[in-house]
Amino acid sequence: MTGESELPASMGTVSRRELALQGLTRLDQFDGASEKQLLSIHGVGPKAIRILRDHLEAAGKELAP
Repeated sequence: MTGESELPASMGTVSRRELALQGLTRLDQFDGASEKQLLSIHGVGPKAIRILRDHLEAAGKELAP
């Protein structure tokens, strides 16, 4: 994985790597994204979603239900 990702390190290496392989490396790319869609990506589980949701909310963004 490159150093270009701004995804939280607390999400874990596998989830960040798999999201990056999908082209998702910036928080603004997740605004309005579906939790169901993200959970279908290998390595992305409820913990990663919770961490991502917290960081998005802090930036005034949110995931779709």
